Amino acid sequence: EWDRWLLMGLIGTAVGMLGFLIHQIIDSLIKLKWDLMENYLQVSKRNGTWSMGADVVIYLSTGQDGNIHMTWLCALGSGLAMVVLSSGSVLFFCPAGSPSGLPEIIGYLNGTSIQHLFNIKTFLGTFVSCVLAVASGLFCGPEGPMIHLGALLGCGLSQLQSDTLGVHLPIFTRFRNSADKRSFITAGAGAGIASVFRAPIGGLLFTLEEVSSFWDIRLAWQTFFCCLMATFTTDLLSSSLYGFVYRGHFGFFEAEKRILFWNLLDMNVLAFIPTILLGMLGGLLGALFVSLNIKINKLRMQFFNSIPKLSLRKTSKLILLMFCISPHLFLCVAAAALLVENGKRGITYLFKRGTHEEFGYASLCTALAFYFILSCWTAGSAVASGLVIPMLYTGALYGRIIGLILVSIFGVQTNKYGAWIDPGLFAAIGAASFFSGVSRLTISLTVIMVSMLS
Repeated sequence: EWDRWLLMGLIGTAVGMLGFLIHQIIDSLIKLKWDLMENYLQVSKRNGTWSMGADVVIYLSTGQDGNIHMTWLCALGSGLAMVVLSSGSVLFFCPAGSPSGLPEIIGYLNGTSIQHLFNIKTFLGTFVSCVLAVASGLFCGPEGPMIHLGALLGCGLSQLQSDTLGVHLPIFTRFRNSADKRSFITAGAGAGIASVFRAPIGGLLFTLEEVSSFWDIRLAWQTFFCCLMATFTTDLLSSSLYGFVYRGHFGFFEAEKRILFWNLLDMNVLAFIPTILLGMLGGLLGALFVSLNIKINKLRMQFFNSIPKLSLRKTSKLILLMFCISPHLFLCVAAAALLVENGKRGITYLFKRGTHEEFGYASLCTALAFYFILSCWTAGSAVASGLVIPMLYTGALYGRIIGLILVSIFGVQTNKYGAWIDPGLFAAIGAASFFSGVSRLTISLTVIMVSMLS
C-alpha cells in the first residue's frame, strides 16, 4: 500500500500548492485593481481600521484630472473586464467548469457519469474563471472551484493519463479502475476544502458528510493524510510569500494570520439566548436563500432556453452576470468599506473583537441586503465560483447586527463578566448559522469554524 499513500501525499501537496497559487493571484489582482484607482480614490482610516459614518472619509485625490467619474469608471471597468473573461472561459472554453463543480463531483462519486468533468480544459478554464470571478468583486469565493480542482488533481495524478494530451504513463497502472479513481477524487476534493480553510479534519469530515457515499476506515485515514499535506503545503508557502514577493521567515507560522479570532473568551449562560435566536434566524434565512436561488435559476434557464441560437444564449448569460458588479456603483455609500473589499477581508473586519461601534446599523443593513440578493443571483451563474465566502459574510452581517443591538441595550462592557457582549463574537456565530442553514452541514462545519476561529 506504500504507493497509494505516496499518491495521497503527492495529491495533497499539489492541491496545497494550487490553493496557495490561487490566493496569491487573487490578492495580486485585487492589489493591482486598487493601485489603478489610487490616483482617484483615497480612503481615510482611523486607528488603522475601517470606521463608519463620519469616521470614514472618501474623497478625491488632487491628481491631474482625478474625479469621481474616473474612479467609478476604473472600478466598474476593471470589474467588468474580469467578469467577461471569467464567464467567457467557462461558457466558450470549458462548460463543465461552471458554476462551482461541486454538485457534479458529488454526482460522479455517487454513480453519475458526466462528460468532460475531469480533463485538462476543464482544469484550466475553472482555474482562470475562479481567480477572475473572485478578484472582480463578485459575491463569491474560491471554495467550490477549489474542491473541483482538487478532485481534478486527484484524478489526474492517480491515473497519470490524459486522452486530451495523448499521455499514458506506464506507472501506477493498478489504480486505473473506477473504485480507486473514486477514492483519489474523494481525497482530492477533501484536500481542496482543507487548503482553503487550513482545516485538515474539516476537509475529511466534509467529504464524509457531504461528498462521498462509499466509505471505509482505510480511505478515511488516507484522505486525512492528503488533507494534512494540503494544509501544511499551503501554510508553508504562505509563511514566506505574499503577492509572489519573498518576505522572509520561511516556515514561521504566525497565529494571527491563520486564525481570525484566536483569544479565549469567558462565556456567560445568557449568551446562549441570542445564540439560539441566531440559529433559528440562520435556518430561516438559509431556507429562503435556497428557495430564492432555485426560483432564480429556474427563471434563468427558462429565459436561456427560449433563445434559439447557442451563441446568443451564451452571450446573454454573460450580460446577465454583469449586473452582479453593481456594488461598484456605490463606492460612496455608508457600506462602501464592506462592499468594495473582497469577501475574505470583509469577514475579517466583521469578526474583529473589541470594535463595538466600528459599523453602524445603516451600513450593516445596506451591506446585508446587497450581499444576500446579489450572492443569491451570482450562485448558479456562468462563472466558476463558490458559496462559502458569501454564506459566511451574510451570516456575519446579521450576527453583528444582533451583537450591536445587545451593545445598544447593555452598553459597551469592559469587565470580564460582560465581555461576551461583543458584535465580533455574534458575527462569528451568525456566520456559522447561515452556513449551516444553506448547506445543512453540522459536524464538519463546526470543525471548520473552530479551525478558523479557535
